[in-house]
Order: sequence, then C-alpha cells, then structure tokens
Amino acid sequence: MRIYADNAATTKISRKARDAMISVMDEVYGNPSSLHSEGQRAAEVLLKAREDIADCLGCSADEIYFTSGGSESDNTAIVSAVKYAEKRGKRHIVTTAFEHHAVLHAIKKLEAQGYEATYLDVHENGIVRPDEVEKAIREDTALVSVMYANNEIGTIQPISEIGRICNEKKILFHTDAVQAAGHVKLDVGELGVDYLALSAHKFHGPRGIGVLYAKRRATLSPLIEGGAQEKNRRAGTENLPAIAGMAAALKDAVSGIDETACRVSAMRDKLIDGLLKIPHTVLNGDKESRLPGNVNVCFEGIEGESLLLMLDMMGVAASSGSACTSGSLDPSHVLLAIGRPHEIAHGSLRLTIDDENTDEEIEKMTDIIPKVVEKLRDMSPVWDDLQKGRNKYVIQ
Repeated sequence: MRIYADNAATTKISRKARDAMISVMDEVYGNPSSLHSEGQRAAEVLLKAREDIADCLGCSADEIYFTSGGSESDNTAIVSAVKYAEKRGKRHIVTTAFEHHAVLHAIKKLEAQGYEATYLDVHENGIVRPDEVEKAIREDTALVSVMYANNEIGTIQPISEIGRICNEKKILFHTDAVQAAGHVKLDVGELGVDYLALSAHKFHGPRGIGVLYAKRRATLSPLIEGGAQEKNRRAGTENLPAIAGMAAALKDAVSGIDETACRVSAMRDKLIDGLLKIPHTVLNGDKESRLPGNVNVCFEGIEGESLLLMLDMMGVAASSGSACTSGSLDPSHVLLAIGRPHEIAHGSLRLTIDDENTDEEIEKMTDIIPKVVEKLRDMSPVWDDLQKGRNKYVIQ
C-alpha cells in the first residue's frame, strides 16, 4: 500500500474537477473572446466559473482574475500594489520572514530597485503578531503581505486582525492563501484583504491554474501584455478546461469543509502524537493554530533527505518542506525563521494529509516512521556523539 502524504506539494485531481475539464474540452471548444455562438458558449462557462469561485470566497465575480497559479497571483498583487503606492511616494513593504518564495523573491527584486522591506519575526510558534505588524507600518508603507497559512509548518496567521489594522491605516493588504484555500473557510470580507492568491492543485484541482482576488479599490498592473482578457489585467486566451476544473474542485471542497476539517484534524493530531513519542523530536509550529492536515517535525541526529528516500522505499510519499525548493541543500528558511538551528532544520519531515487519507494509513505511518528514524540514527555519527555525551542534545 502506497501512502501519499505530500498534499501540500500537490493534490490528486478530483473526479468532479476532471469531469468538468473533460466536458469543456469535448463540448466547449470556442474562444471566450470570439463573437460567434461557440465563443459565447465558452464565455458563459468562463463567467459561471468566475461566479462560482467568487461565491466560495465571499466576493463579486468582477473581483476574480484567473492566472497560471499562486506564484503569478502573488507577483501580480505585490507589483500592482507597490506601483500604485509609489505614485504617492510610498516605497516600503511589510512582510514576514517565512513567506513562500513567490512572495520573498518578488520583494527582494523590488528591494534591488530601491524599495525597502521589513521582515517580521514569526516567533517559535510560527505565528506573526498583529501588534508587531502595526508597529512596522510607516508613513511610506505601500503594502503589507502576510500569508494565510504557512506552506511548510501549516501555522495559520491572524489575518483578520492584520486586515483590520491595514484598513484603519489605509494600507493595501495581500495574503497568499494558496495552502489554505479549500481546507479552511475563506471570506475576503471578513479577512479584510485587498488581494488574495490561490492555486487549484492544492485543493484537488488541475495544475497550472490559479486565482487572484483583487478588491475593487485595489488596482492591478498586468505582468503579461498582449490582449484584453481578464479586463485588460492578464493577457492570453483563458485556459477554460482548467478554470472549469478549478471551480468544480473549489466548490466541492468548500461544500463540506467543516466536516472534512474535523476528520482530517483528528488524523493529524493522532499522527503528531505518534511521532512525538520518538525521543528528541519536536513539532514545528503551533499545535492548535495550524492547517487540518499539516504535520511538520524535526528529528535530531538524522538528515531529512535520507529519511525521505527511505520512507519512499517503504511506501510513504512525504517531503521535508516546500516542493519549490526541494533541490536546495540549504535548510528551510521557514524552520530557521522559527529559531531551529541549522543541524536540526536539516532533519525535518513534512507530512500533509487530506480527506483521501485514512485512519489505517495514519496507523501505518506511526509504525513505519519511528523504525526508519531509529535505523538512520543507528548509522549516524552525529547521533553516536550525542548518545555518548560528546555533544549535547538540542531537542530534549
């Protein structure tokens, strides 16, 4: 039995999403921009998908823009916000130290162009404090960007409180909700955000398609030029099959979100409790304020890469962090941001489960993983030094 526990990287496409895509590919082949009947039929499908997604987010259909995914949505929001604010002399950005690289790299690029950025601490529990956001805001602050839920350790941020602060100070507010969408409730009005990004393949939709919510007052500057699609905000013929699949997947996820979150959270907690029985193991991020399916731990004395390879051989697909940086030998910037030392951050394991996982799979993982950790520790000179007292344990 193979166990797929890497849903934060990507999820299996749902039957409803696949059926919606196939139906559009077979029956709705016109270009939504064309004036003939086939084109207008495609335009109707496009509008319906936009309305369905808007209903899921609590906004209007004209505030929904289709993109290639979370990275494009994040980049578009950030660049648009700072370009707008720059006209009023504002060139400062507030964000956190453990954002997804789609946000961090976009901001670093802006810093190279003369913008300033403040990177807030997220503390050991992996949660930014609203009062620290408020203190970081300056007269020249153009944008605050704080992710809804971290993609590695799953901690959920106090977005509504931050949104209230930004609204009071009339500062544009962006949140990367890629990991949260389809797993926790998202109401853009309650959150108080101006921009929100999501990506379909995180909630059983197709890859390569995403959404940027932009509040009516929030301007958008296109990253891609060439056509009048998406109200002149994003050129290129819309990927209608993928858009239809995304809308179907999100509707399906949102329809039973409370029941699903409850069941998945119970499996998550059982898995966390099982792994924390392994000596010198620590949970990364707050145990309560985290996504239903996220488990992220560090094991002292082993390397995460060896752990992943051995788990794969034993039938468990997992990760050590973001799939976007899986080729990097550097420790996770997220784990470093919450204070984990380099040698501990290298021994991380991220297990992300969802509604397709079972209690039987959780039991199997709580049986397999301790054995794999023990085997790797037996082969580790670092662990040998710890056992013989030549070095001190970091994780007690």
